[in-house]
Amino acid sequence: MSTAQNFADALLDRDAEPPPGLSTWNGSDPAHRFSVYRNNVMVSLIDALADSYPVTQALVGESFFRAMARLFVIANLPRSPVLAWYGEGFGDFIGDFPPASSVPYLADMARLELARVRAYHAADVVPLTVTALSKLLTDTQRLPDVRFSLHPSLHAFRSAYAVISLWRAHQAQSWTENQDDALETALAEIDPAQPEDGLVLRSGLDVTILAITPGAAEFILALQQGIRFGDATAHAVTIDTNFDLTATLGHLLQAGTITHAESFLHVGA
Repeated sequence: MSTAQNFADALLDRDAEPPPGLSTWNGSDPAHRFSVYRNNVMVSLIDALADSYPVTQALVGESFFRAMARLFVIANLPRSPVLAWYGEGFGDFIGDFPPASSVPYLADMARLELARVRAYHAADVVPLTVTALSKLLTDTQRLPDVRFSLHPSLHAFRSAYAVISLWRAHQAQSWTENQDDALETALAEIDPAQPEDGLVLRSGLDVTILAITPGAAEFILALQQGIRFGDATAHAVTIDTNFDLTATLGHLLQAGTITHAESFLHVGA
C-alpha cells in the first residue's frame, strides 16, 4: 500500500494511529496536529453532504444525519476536489442503511436532492430554435422517428413516495416566528406513501422541481434513453392512459430543454 493511501486511510479512521514519518515545522506533536487535520477533513465532508441534502437532514434530524453521513464518508472518498459533486450514491447508501429503514422515503429524497444539485451545476447547452422545433413537431410523418436530446440539467424522477410534496413543504419562504409549527402542519397533510413523479430542470440559474404525471415521467425518461419520439409516446400511454403529450411538451419547450434532434438539425436551425 502506498504512503499516500496509508495517509488517506488514517484520515478517515479515527481509531487508527497516525502514519509514520510525520513531522511539524514548529516542533509540536505531529500526532495531535494530525488528529486536528483528521477531524477537519471529516467535518468538511459531512458539511458538504449536509449542504447538498438539507431536506434529507431535516427529515431525520442533524444528529442522525451526521452519524449516517460519517459512515458514508468513511466508505466513499471524494473523487473530485469540487465538493459540490460529493455525495454520488448517497441515496443508495441510505437505502441500504438499516437504521434509516423507519423512514422509507429518505433514500428517494436524497436522490431528488442529488438531481437538484446536478441540475444546478449542469453544463449550459443551447436549445433548438423555436423555428426548428415548430417544423419538427408539425411534421407528422417524420416526427415519430425523431430522436431528441434533452438538456443535461433535466431529470425525470419517479418515486413510490410523496417526495415532491415533502420537499416542497420544506421550501416555504413565508414562515418566520412559527416556522416549526407551520412545517409540522404542512407535513401532517402529506401522505408519505403516496407515489409521486417529478421533473427537475434548470432555467437560467433557477432550478425548478415540478410534479408531473407517471406518463410524462416515462416519456421523458424514454427520450433520454434515445428512444424515438413515437415509441416514447406509445410507451407513456401504456403506463398512463391519461398521458398529456401537449402539456409535457409545453414544460420541455418553455424551459428550453430540447437541445438536439437527430438528423433534423438542418431544419430551420
